Amino acid sequence: MRRTTAITVACMTAAALTVTACGRSADTGATTGGQTGAAVSTGKATGTITVWAMGAEGDKLPELTKDFEAANPGVKVQVTAIPWDAAHDKFTASIASGNTPDVAMVGTTWMGEFASSDALDPTPAQIDKSGFFEGAQKTTEVNGTSYGIPWYVETRVLFYRSDLAKKAGFDAAPTDWQGLKDMAKAMQTKAGAQYGIGLQAGGEGSWQTVMPFAWSDGADLTKDGGKAYNFDSPQLLKATQYYQSFFTDGISNKSAPATPTTEPDFVSGKVPMFISGPWMMSAVEKVGGAGFKDKYNVAPIPAGSAGSSSFVGGSNFVVFKNTKNRDTSWKFVQWLSDPKVQAKWYTLSTDLPSVKSAWDQGDLASDEKLAVFGKQLETAKAPPSFPTWEQAVKGLDGELEKITKTGEDPATGLKTAQASAESIGTGL
Repeated sequence: MRRTTAITVACMTAAALTVTACGRSADTGATTGGQTGAAVSTGKATGTITVWAMGAEGDKLPELTKDFEAANPGVKVQVTAIPWDAAHDKFTASIASGNTPDVAMVGTTWMGEFASSDALDPTPAQIDKSGFFEGAQKTTEVNGTSYGIPWYVETRVLFYRSDLAKKAGFDAAPTDWQGLKDMAKAMQTKAGAQYGIGLQAGGEGSWQTVMPFAWSDGADLTKDGGKAYNFDSPQLLKATQYYQSFFTDGISNKSAPATPTTEPDFVSGKVPMFISGPWMMSAVEKVGGAGFKDKYNVAPIPAGSAGSSSFVGGSNFVVFKNTKNRDTSWKFVQWLSDPKVQAKWYTLSTDLPSVKSAWDQGDLASDEKLAVFGKQLETAKAPPSFPTWEQAVKGLDGELEKITKTGEDPATGLKTAQASAESIGTGL
């Protein structure tokens, strides 16, 4: 899911998969922790595999798979492109009927659901997990077991008009929470901005706006050894109070439209700061025209007591247990994690590599703005892989909207969100 809240929001709009099982025993390969898939044979891949992929990635993937087929003569990779808005239901129906593809691209927030339904094959030990960004690798793990690989990643950083920042009296990006607020206010009072920074005013996906600040202050979305939700922690409360203050102080627009006008507002200077992902670079430069790339910059999320952190999203690649060609399925997934393959995929799709060493190649190594995303990915975090995550976080999003738009007390809102999450349970 990309372009604004891409993978995650598409995932969150889908109906959650109902899970009735509470885990599997160790002898069935299961989700009770630390399982490793059986080894994959050495040698060339053989036969045919079916692959499902969503959105633009599904359209572009066949061009990449030609290289895998060329390296493994006789292999056939059959890619089916699926619209994001239909994907979740298609996956759950295929799992229920036992007619899953061999391999698939899966949104990160779906991993807990699908693993807990016993649909995914654990990652073989020969796939080196240490080469991935840690936060991205965590998105593949359910109860300590990894399923598949993180294929591509995205994270959020601060976009700011560097030319207008100078008018506001700032020569560099803010590095802490107070600095961000000071710059945003100065953008209004000294640089002519209507709003100093564009922040999502609650609603679906707004947790992704708050959590980078909360994680930067040491928040954890789980408690009890990772076995329960933790929406009312002191760290999340502090971050939510900070987030609310932008709206109560008139620095951010609490009546912002549901469909953001980020690019034109950023280019005009109406809203000269926002937090988003790498796809927004080309978007604002397209609207801004020639030379606009020199009028803005990007910076890590301003740090809290635990340093700078952000949200890591993207998509994973998994192998389903029902595959009829397990060896070739895993060889294909492993091939997708090769640094050279990841770098080529970036040239085809602009999807950022999940493998750290791929960032040493081509534009990924030379582009200073992209390097900021790479640095942020080193500390970016993902939500828990509970099967019920998408259900539970809706309660948090709803309370965040009350906090920003009606001035609800953050402590009250978070306690309400926590009570709702506890009533839903983790699904494990």
